[in-house]
Amino acid sequence: MKKTSKTSVRTRVLTGTVAAAALAAAGVGAVSASAETTGTPAAPAAAKADTRDGNLVQSTGLTIDAATRAAQAALDAATRAGQHVAVAVVDRDGVTRVLLKGDGAGPQAPESAERKAFTAVSWNAPTSELAKRLAQAPNLKDIPGTLFLAGAAPVQAKGAPVAGIGVAGAPSGDLDEQFAQAGVAALAK
Repeated sequence: MKKTSKTSVRTRVLTGTVAAAALAAAGVGAVSASAETTGTPAAPAAAKADTRDGNLVQSTGLTIDAATRAAQAALDAATRAGQHVAVAVVDRDGVTRVLLKGDGAGPQAPESAERKAFTAVSWNAPTSELAKRLAQAPNLKDIPGTLFLAGAAPVQAKGAPVAGIGVAGAPSGDLDEQFAQAGVAALAK
């Protein structure tokens, strides 16, 4: 038993010595890494940019509160009509801001609502109008993330698209789009 005790003391002393040596080496490395040497140029100061700089862009978008109100208004309109839908509100870049899946909505409804909303904001037009364009340009349907079915409407500020509201799950795209328009109308209140 004594031998184990000596080994234990030896192990502790050895471990402590190694740890102390490592700390000392790290301290020396840190000091030498932070020391300036003559002839070494200083790092350049960070470039400053503000909104007057021609390299910046400002954009307009819905607040999360406004996006939520619009989504809830669309869902409420569908619920009053006895429809089980999902509603998506996307920003100008197609990023989902709000997604509501109503009670009883099918498993495909959320993704369809997002893709419809993305399509509406991308072309600044209701998806019912865009679906008609497929006759002249059938390859439009191949653009990733889009869905050319009625059921979404863009939200505009000064004529420019700032968001899209998509609805999916009703038995027809016309109903979905009617509910999406209810969401757009809620933003005018």
